[in-house]
Amino acid sequence: MVASVSEIASKVGVEVMKRGGNAIDAAVAVGLALAVVWPSAGNLGGGGFMVIRKADGKATVIDYREMAPAAAHRNVYLDSKGEYIKDSSTYGHMAAGVPGTVAGLSYALEKYGRLKWADVAEPSRKLAAEGFPVWYQLERSLKGSSKELSRYPETNRIFLRDGKPYEAGELFRQPELAAVFDRMIKQGPREFYEGKTAQLIEASMKTAAKGGKPWMTVEDLKNYKPVEREPLRTKYRGHEVITMPPPSSGGVALIEMLNILGRYDLKALEAGSSQETHLKVEAMRRAFADRAVFLGDPDFVKVPVAGLTSRSYADKLAATINPNRASTSEEIKNGDPAPYMSIRESEETTHFTVVDKEGNVATNTYTLNGSFGNKITVEGTGILLNNEMDDFAAKPGTPNMYGLIQGEANAVAARKRPLSAMTPTIVLKDGKLWFAVGSPGGPTIINTVLQVIINVVDHGMDIQQAIDWPRVHHQWMPDTITYEPRGLSPDAMKRLTEMGHKFVDKPRYMGDAEGIMIEDKTDVRLGGSDPRLDGKSVGY
Repeated sequence: MVASVSEIASKVGVEVMKRGGNAIDAAVAVGLALAVVWPSAGNLGGGGFMVIRKADGKATVIDYREMAPAAAHRNVYLDSKGEYIKDSSTYGHMAAGVPGTVAGLSYALEKYGRLKWADVAEPSRKLAAEGFPVWYQLERSLKGSSKELSRYPETNRIFLRDGKPYEAGELFRQPELAAVFDRMIKQGPREFYEGKTAQLIEASMKTAAKGGKPWMTVEDLKNYKPVEREPLRTKYRGHEVITMPPPSSGGVALIEMLNILGRYDLKALEAGSSQETHLKVEAMRRAFADRAVFLGDPDFVKVPVAGLTSRSYADKLAATINPNRASTSEEIKNGDPAPYMSIRESEETTHFTVVDKEGNVATNTYTLNGSFGNKITVEGTGILLNNEMDDFAAKPGTPNMYGLIQGEANAVAARKRPLSAMTPTIVLKDGKLWFAVGSPGGPTIINTVLQVIINVVDHGMDIQQAIDWPRVHHQWMPDTITYEPRGLSPDAMKRLTEMGHKFVDKPRYMGDAEGIMIEDKTDVRLGGSDPRLDGKSVGY
C-alpha cells in the first residue's frame, strides 16, 4: 500500500511494487512522481529524510537534507548593522540550499531497492511529458501562491501559464522537467549534479549574481552526498518507536514529549479533553524550548541527544508541570540535559508512506520548505528551487518564517545542513511493524506525529481515525495554542483558558499526515490519508 497526498503518485508506487519492486523502490518512484504532480512540495530541487525498516528488522535513515553552498557564512543574511535583511533567506537564489532529493532517493534505491533507476524514474518522465489532469488541491495550491509565483518569469510561464492559472481537469504538461528526467534516465542520477542540469542551475545562479560570485556552483552540486544515519529509538507504552535523528529535530523532540507524557494515563483522560490537551501542550512547550537551543547539524555541533531523550531527564521536566495550571513560555527556558548524557535507556512539505507485501516499510518526508520553495524555476529545467536556508538561524535568537526561535547550534555555515522538523516515524508492536506515519507542516510536523501516535496507542484509534482527529500545536514561542476549526469543544477551550492557556486568534488546519497500519490478526494494510488535503491511499 502507498499513502500520499496524490492519488496519481500513490498509483505510481503501487505499479512499481506490482512489477516486483519493494517498498523502497516504490517510495523512490513516489518521490519522483510528486516532483511532477505536487510542485508546491514534491521536488527535485529540495531535500528530506527517509526512514526504512526492512522485513528482517534492520532499520536505517537516509538523510538527504539540503546543504548550505560553500559561499554561505554565519552573517550572510545580515546587513552592516547585524540586522536580518528582510526576505533574504526566503526569496531569491540565495535562499536555496544545495538540493539533496535526487542523491538521496537514488542512494536509497541502489542500497535497499531491487529495480534500476530507469525503472522508477520513467513513470515521472511520462507524467511530465504527456501531462496529467490538474486535481483540485493542485489548482488551489497554484492559485493560492499566484502572487508570489508571478514574481519570476519562468515560474509564471510554467505554473501560471503567464497569468492564466490551470483549472481542475485541465492537462498540465512540463516538457522541460521531462527533459531532465530523460537525461537522468539515460545518464544516471548523477547527471543532476554533474551534467547539463547542474550547469543550468549554475547558469541561473550566475545570471542572478549579475557578474558577482554565484551563490551555488556545479562544484557545490558535485560535492553533495546523502548521509546514512542510525535512527533514534524509544519505547512508548511498551511499543518501539523508530524515528529521525539530527539534523532533524523531529525525532529528539518527539521522544522527549513521549517520555514526558508516558507518565500520565492519557487514555483515562479521553482524547480532546481539556486535561489531555493541557498535558500535551505542556510537553510540547518544554520540548520546543530545548529545540531552540540544543539542536543543529550533528556534523558541525555536539547535540546532546542522549540527554534530551533520557527518561530521567523527562521525569525532571514532567515534575515542573502543574496539572491544573498552564506554564508560561517566559518562565520555561531550555532544560539542562548534560547530566543525563551518560544514561542509556531501553508548511510546505509532503509525506508518503509505503509498505510492501513482505513487510518492508519506507516512510519519507521531503520539502522545498516554503510552498513552491523560493519560487524560482531554473530556466530550461522546470525545477523549482528550495528556500531551505531559512531553516538556519539567520540571526540566532530571532524567529524564522514559522516563528521558530533557533540558537547558535543552527547558525549558517558553509556545507552545513539546516535544522528540520521532519519526523517520519515507525511504530512496532511485539517487534513487528504496527504503523508508520509522517506529515508536512513546518514545526507542526512534530506535534502532528506525536498526536497520531497518542491517538493510536492511548486512545485505540485506527490509522485513519488517528489522522482525522483534530490537532493542537504549541512551539514554546509564541506562547499560544494553535488549534483547528471545531477541534476543541467550547467547554474544553473555556477550561484551558481558565488554566491560563492562550489561543491564537483564528483556528487553522495543520499537516497532511499519511500513514499505513498493519491490522491485528488479519495482517491487512490499512491506509490513512489526511482529509485536510484529500490525500489518497492506494493498495492492491
